[in-house]
Amino acid sequence: MLDWTDRHCRYFHRLISNQVMLYTEMVTAPAILRGDRDKYIGFSPEENPVAIQLGGSDVKDLATCARIAEDYGYAEVNLNVGCPSDRVQKGRFGACLMKEPELVAACYDAMAGAVNIPVTIKSRIGVDEQEGYDQFNHFIQTVKTAGCETFVVHARKALLKGLSPKQNRHVPPLKYDYAYRLKAENPELNVVVNGGINTVEDAIEHWQHNDGIMVGRAFWNAPWLIRDMHEAAGLTAMKSSRDDVLQAYKAYCAEQIDKGLSLHWLIRPILGLYHGQMGNKKYKSYLVTEAPRRKNDVAVLDEARAFVIDSEKREFEDVS
Repeated sequence: MLDWTDRHCRYFHRLISNQVMLYTEMVTAPAILRGDRDKYIGFSPEENPVAIQLGGSDVKDLATCARIAEDYGYAEVNLNVGCPSDRVQKGRFGACLMKEPELVAACYDAMAGAVNIPVTIKSRIGVDEQEGYDQFNHFIQTVKTAGCETFVVHARKALLKGLSPKQNRHVPPLKYDYAYRLKAENPELNVVVNGGINTVEDAIEHWQHNDGIMVGRAFWNAPWLIRDMHEAAGLTAMKSSRDDVLQAYKAYCAEQIDKGLSLHWLIRPILGLYHGQMGNKKYKSYLVTEAPRRKNDVAVLDEARAFVIDSEKREFEDVS
């Protein structure tokens, strides 16, 4: 998610689960080749396994970026052909590439040939005038011919004209049956479904039909949902609590502040840590108010947490 799943968010999410695959926000090939490379794709080894999402359509550039990503230590390279924003269309990457399956196949082939780590594709089920499963399947089969084995399917089409990126996340109807059918007809493929997955029950339903799920904003809004889904999948449960995670992230914040970062930019991922808990609103409000004022003081995190503690005490006292 652009401007959301940065390295600090990923570090925090890794503290919650040691078994999920984390993805970067989409990074364009030109940014990696001509921009501040460490700023755009640098990350902490503790975040691994991490997949980098690339945006682009130049075959040689994408192959070069894939090699760079492997050298940086990424565990997977994902070519994003699902993002519908205006700025990516102008650069001829993102969802508009679904109209050019042969080009996507060529990009995949070059990237896969350049690295020893997995290369995957993230797509929509169609764009604009494309309708029906057959056109979606044509895209998949074309890229599959190039050797792609893993497809992350956002089960909505994208309307590149007339809808904003935000509307494209909600307005086009979800058609999970496309992903289900794709897996049923191609059991050798690894099919991961994405879009509108907000609860443990949603996750369990999708796991019955596909190989995995990708979750974005639901994890941002309620990060502990990562742990809930983690345990629902039957994975070995981590023993750390929300408070343990907060303390570990506080230590990380102290390290980042020593490197010149402001607490204001570091608290964004943890705003939803106590989602659903009494006192969460005051916890969030305190962080948002105090972090900009006390940019170097990690004690703000403990002070914010105290609002949740106080609420729990009041609940206990009321019951007593």
